[in-house]
Amino acid sequence: MLPERFFSDRFALSPSLLEQVLGAALKGRVDDADIYLEYRVNEELLLEEGQVKKASRHVSQGAGVRAQSETRTGYAHTDDISLPNLEAAARSARAIADRSSRAGVVAVKPGRPTHDLYALAEPPISADLGRKVELLRSVDALARGADRRVAQVIATIASEEVIMYIATAAGWAVGDVRPLTRLNVTVIAEDNGKRESGTYGGGGRIPFEFFLEGDRAKRFAAEAVRQAVLKLSAVNAPAGTMTVVLGPGWPGILLHEAVGHGLEGDFNRKRTSAFSGRLGQKVASELVTVIDDGTIPNRRGSLNVDDEGTPTGRTVLIEKGVLRGYMQDRLNARLMGLPTTGNGRRESYAYPPMPRMTNTFMLAGEDAPADIIRSVNHGLYAVAFGGGQVDITSGKFVFSASEAYLIEDGRVGAPVKGATLIGNGPDALTRVSRVGHDLQLDEGIGTCGKDGQSVPVGVGLPTIRIDGITVGGTEV
Repeated sequence: MLPERFFSDRFALSPSLLEQVLGAALKGRVDDADIYLEYRVNEELLLEEGQVKKASRHVSQGAGVRAQSETRTGYAHTDDISLPNLEAAARSARAIADRSSRAGVVAVKPGRPTHDLYALAEPPISADLGRKVELLRSVDALARGADRRVAQVIATIASEEVIMYIATAAGWAVGDVRPLTRLNVTVIAEDNGKRESGTYGGGGRIPFEFFLEGDRAKRFAAEAVRQAVLKLSAVNAPAGTMTVVLGPGWPGILLHEAVGHGLEGDFNRKRTSAFSGRLGQKVASELVTVIDDGTIPNRRGSLNVDDEGTPTGRTVLIEKGVLRGYMQDRLNARLMGLPTTGNGRRESYAYPPMPRMTNTFMLAGEDAPADIIRSVNHGLYAVAFGGGQVDITSGKFVFSASEAYLIEDGRVGAPVKGATLIGNGPDALTRVSRVGHDLQLDEGIGTCGKDGQSVPVGVGLPTIRIDGITVGGTEV
């Protein structure tokens, strides 16, 4: 971890100046106050039709000042990090959160992070531009050479580096330097007048060389081609209530959306989640244990500290079917009388933090994946998902499967298109009847949206069998 001096020098603000700003924020007698400083560099390269069609690099910086009183949060931000602007932001935040009936009580300093999860010799944003273009051209050639039906290839490399520094009214401060990169390949295949697309990619808080290791780039390209070509022969999906088997890895996005958001602290404090008030109760099959872990090295959803300066951790949400905890930021933890979990996250300095997931996954079970497939007489095997919608209050969800197959007599059959899974998240957890030993985390592509903010996340799942899920199909 870098010393505190690095961050105060980077933003040209001494600890005494930050204390001056926070002193102004506390004059309205608030419960908590902090300043979040951010410097961000984003880069994107896009290759299409064999040509680099986009090459962009964007630098931004700014600060957000937050003041809290009970459930009220005042937040103001500025892209001009100067003392007058910060003091003006502090006054605006205080005016929103001000409460004159109580004295201010500020947060206690959290423990220092014991992990340095993404110390890189060279951050991906600094890697040579020519090498990145060369990789994109290589991916394009690999995809086109994989199958004659490939008509178009779109390849992108997106990288960023975020330097954040947070100072609180309690007198402590902490910073972090966060690299992030992702390679994405989209392929369009054509055959007999039909066009289908396939997309694959991955990344994380990793160096650029990650994409050059072994046959990783070739595998990304080949997987995108395979998906596109597979869809050319897909049949219409059946409809009805049936057994569904979810494959390992990326299908954990269904767990993230249908269950994970309902376990975030703000929804439960406001009692708008289907899991509200159910700590210690059985909410899922005893085969289900769900974890949120922000401490996995180099993962897309991992952080040394969250966006409030709290060290990330490993939080058991559901243990053998029993609800054990929620994901918390400082505000909701304080109001609920529960410990913080390092899940306070924000998209940028322009937004206040809120409880968000990091890397959320279900632990492995004991079944062989092949045995789970063989146990199904008639059903659906879903191995990748696209978009979906979830109602946090009721838990109802609708997800579209971007890659799925029929299961007939214990065997994986024809690929299907147009399949959607319809159900209720908490109810679906009670219907998990088998869990495989093949837990996989996704390749590093997840982005989660909540209340207009997007943050990078990770998901994971072993092969699981869910009994009695409604499948919406296109078969007439």
